[in-house]
This record gives sequence, structure tokens and C-alpha cells, in this order.
Amino acid sequence: MSQESSNQNVHKRGIFNRFLDIIEKYGNKLPDPVMLFVIIAVIVLLSSALFSFLGTSAIHPVTDETIKVVNLLSADGIIQILTGLVDNFTSFPPLGLVLVVMLGVGVAESTGFISTVMKTTILSAPKKIILPTIVLVAILGNAAADAAMVVLPPIVAMIFIALGRHPIAGLAAAYASVAGGFSANLLISVLDPLVAGFTQTGADIIDPNYVANPAMNYYFLAVSALVLIPVAVLITTKIVEPRLGKYTGKREKQESITPLEKRGFWWAVASIGVLLVILLITILPENGMLRDPETGSITDSPFMDSIVPIMMILFLVPALIYGKITGSIKNTKDIADHLTKSMSSMGVYIVIAFVAAQMIAFFSWSNLGPIVAIKGANLLQTIGFTGLPMFIGFIIIAALVNLMVASASAKWAILAPVFVPMFMLLGYSPAVTQAAYRIADSITNPITPMLAYFAIALTFAKKYDKKIGIGTFMSSLLPYTIGFAIMWIILFTVWFVFKIPLGPGNGIFM
Repeated sequence: MSQESSNQNVHKRGIFNRFLDIIEKYGNKLPDPVMLFVIIAVIVLLSSALFSFLGTSAIHPVTDETIKVVNLLSADGIIQILTGLVDNFTSFPPLGLVLVVMLGVGVAESTGFISTVMKTTILSAPKKIILPTIVLVAILGNAAADAAMVVLPPIVAMIFIALGRHPIAGLAAAYASVAGGFSANLLISVLDPLVAGFTQTGADIIDPNYVANPAMNYYFLAVSALVLIPVAVLITTKIVEPRLGKYTGKREKQESITPLEKRGFWWAVASIGVLLVILLITILPENGMLRDPETGSITDSPFMDSIVPIMMILFLVPALIYGKITGSIKNTKDIADHLTKSMSSMGVYIVIAFVAAQMIAFFSWSNLGPIVAIKGANLLQTIGFTGLPMFIGFIIIAALVNLMVASASAKWAILAPVFVPMFMLLGYSPAVTQAAYRIADSITNPITPMLAYFAIALTFAKKYDKKIGIGTFMSSLLPYTIGFAIMWIILFTVWFVFKIPLGPGNGIFM
């Protein structure tokens, strides 16, 4: 190929694709995820020593307590590292969540139940609606908190490969839709009351009579869930899939469903119906077993604490019934084999989880996270924007903080007491400040390594491309972060300019 022809091809790719090429090229030069987490952990340890020596600190906006950087390379710090190493791993929240859910999902996959479900339902639907439906389900999956980040990506990857599309594109679309659209939903999720509680704390500083409620951003977040769907679909079909190219890996031949498989499918579906009826009996009555025994609430209840095992059961029971009817499970030994098979592919993830758990624990112990958040808040105050530019600046700052402090509640616990009262004094409702925060807390989720599910998604991707690097995977996720950010800020601008109510009884201004 001539140099002139090569230059023309590069030009045709456009600036954005060339930017992603750079991300992919240099990202792929990064070490394996396991070693990357090791390196980040070492950097955190060295930073804790350096900034502790420099006396770096910040004032907590609520307690007025001085937060100092803790030197983890001191004698006390080394003791804490050694004594906490095992607990960091065993108490790492994504570890149990992933392994428990994958027991159910893995058996459903190995028995052939998921394949039959796809052939019976999704793959028989018009192809034009499959991807939008997947994105909608992913966004609605946030109601189940983090579990959707584990369950959906591998299933959507299987759907894509069955459709003759690149499985990593499906995996990226599902992960980015769940993580990047984390605050958007047509339902009130478990996160809504949690975030509203911190908003209330901030509002009390200025107006003790103000009442924050979980639905204070409902109108805005419900519309957000709908407008993000075409963005995710467009990015997947026009950017991600063309960049990944044609999938040349192993692709299972899609055969028609046998009468035995059809029979197993309907018995499995019937078992799901029975399980759902039992579940409803435990949560619908005011004295339901899985409701909060004191308040009768569902949002903060044993039901919400049981989402992960419930999801495992909803996959595992129908998979076992399907396997028994179709013959893929003949005896108890087969059950054990399927359970073992579902865990055998999780070895890489367990190693990553061990290292990631240490890194995140070190970052938490060092106090670097809250100090960065407080310094970022102070920076935005210093800049002194007003009106819409002020809120857009807040979204950008909080989104950058999210790259280092992925926990929605942890960030808002620090930021809410600063920005909610500050913006209230300028005449803005706590609801609009919280809405801006919900955008910021979501848009950089797909690309932050501080969200442990990034490593999980990359592990799933390696199933289809063992050589895939962080750069290739990151270049597949970054367009969603950029696209969601642009669309969400445009939507926020429309809401702000036209003073549309954000939720029941909550507008833009006080």
C-alpha cells in the first residue's frame, strides 16, 4: 500500500477513531490486569508515604475533622497491611457476589438452558429491537444494584455471538449500559434512598425543614433511561463493532430446538413462575418475611440484602430442571460437575479480585480518596462558576473524582455537605444538585479501574479473545462514557433552562 493511500485511510477514520486508536495502542502496552493492580497498589503505598511526609490534609465538610494522609509504609501501616491481607480478600464485596451469581449462571449456560432461552425468545425477535432491548434491560438492571454488572455482560456476549456479531461488542454494550447508566432507571432503585439520605444531611445545614425523598429525581432519571438507549445502540453499531471487526473465534452452530429442549424450556419457565410467586408472597404483604420487620419497607430490607442469592436461585433451579428433562443432568454427580465447571473459568477473576481487594483497601486506609474529593470540591468553589456552567463544572469535577472513588455513597457523603448547601445559598434546590451528581457518578463508571467489575468484564472478554489488552477493551468502553456524558449534559441543560420538575415536588430552584 502506498504512503498516500495509507494517509487517505487514516484520514477517513476520523479524529475520534484515531483518538481511540491511541488509547488502544498505549493501553495495550499496560501490564496484565493482575500486575496493573499490583503496580497501582505500590503507587498508593508510595503516595501515602510521600503525602504523609508532606503533611497533606483536608477538613471534612460535616465533622470539621482534619483528615490526614496515613503512611502505610510506617510500622503501624505495615502491620495493618499484613494483618488485613486475608480479610481484605474474603470481605471484598464483588468476590462473593460474582462467585455466587456465577454458580447459577454457569450451570444455566453449561446445561444449555441459556442457549435455548435465547433461541426461543431473543434470537427469534426482530433484529432491530434486540440491541435496544438489551440496553434497556441493562439500565433497568441497576435496580438490582451491582448484580447486573456480573450477570448481563456474559449473557449478552453469548447473544451477540449467536447473532453472528462480535461477542466483545455485546459485552461492552451491556457493561457500559449498566455501569454508565447506573443512576438512570424507570424504577426507584436501592441507590435512591441512600443518596437522598446524604442530600438531606447537606440540606439540613441551610434548611432543617427541607425533606429529601428517594423520588426527588425520578422524572429526570426515568427520561434519562430512555434517552441513553439510542446513544448506546448508536455507539455499539457505529463505533465499537466496526473497530472490533469481524469475530473469527469459535462460534457454535445454531441448531433448531428439539422437542425435548422445548419441553425442558417450558418446565424451566414454569419453575421460574413458581419461584416468583413465592418471592412475591415474601415481599408484597405488609408483614412479608423479606420486608423490614420494623418499618415494613422493601428498599431497606432483607429482600434487598438477598438479591444475589435470589438471582442465583432464579438461574440455578430452572437450569437444573431443564438439565434433568433434556438429559444433560442424569444424576447428582452431573450436578456437581456442572457446578464445578461454572467455577473453573473463574480462576483468573479470583486472582484479580485478590490483588484488586488489596489495592482498594490500601487506597481507603491511606485517606487519599476523601482528600482528593474534598480538594476537588474546593477547586470548583474557587473557580466560581454560576448558573448552568457551574453545574456542568460540578458534573465534570465529580466525574473525575469518580475515577478514583467509585462508591456512589462514599463520594456523596463527602460532596453533598459541600455542594448542596453552597448551591442552596445561590437559590438552587438540593434536588438539582443531586441530579447533577447522579450524572457524574455514572458516566465514568465504565472506564474506572476502581470499580472492580471492570476487571470482571475484562475477564469475560478474555474468554473470546485471550490476547485482548486493557487498551482494546478500554477503547471499546470509552465511547459510551463520552456519548453518555454529552447526552446527559444536554438533557440536564434542557431540564435546567426550561425549569422542568425533577421529581414529585422538586424543581430546579428553592
